[in-house]
Amino acid sequence: MEKRNIEEVLPRLVKISLFSEFNPDNEEDRNILTELYEIISIKKFKPGEIIIKEGDTGDEFYILYSGSVHISRITPAGDSIALADLNDSMNIFFGETALISNDKRSASVTALDECQVLVMTSKSFHELCKKHPVLGYRVLLKLARRMSNTVSNMNKDKAMLYQALFNEIAGN
Repeated sequence: MEKRNIEEVLPRLVKISLFSEFNPDNEEDRNILTELYEIISIKKFKPGEIIIKEGDTGDEFYILYSGSVHISRITPAGDSIALADLNDSMNIFFGETALISNDKRSASVTALDECQVLVMTSKSFHELCKKHPVLGYRVLLKLARRMSNTVSNMNKDKAMLYQALFNEIAGN
């Protein structure tokens, strides 16, 4: 795996919401970001290659550095449904739950074109958080907020589906 120049990577890192609280112009933050950079590697994927496979257990967190990806899930009936097509200009990341647990992947991520992703393992992230607790605090707070929003939105969606089902049954 190759490395990128730190001056290329740091500005990209702080555009990612998980690391947006860090300021590369602040000496303490820059030191943390520099150490974060040191534990990140770059992986390349060709069009059609699977980056994350739904159902697999994973311990890697990914930041889309270049290219675009397709996010999909398998329905209970076994059909694949598209969730989103995303590109590097969106400053996206995926596999973030690997930073806090070894749960199974909840969706598949497939390269749509030549992609480069920044990769960090949960083990290296945890080791860095032990050294710099502020990193763990800031990132995990962002993750908790993101997951809270996801759960809240899922609950709203369930309520709307329940109401639609109820209306359909009541109408018959």
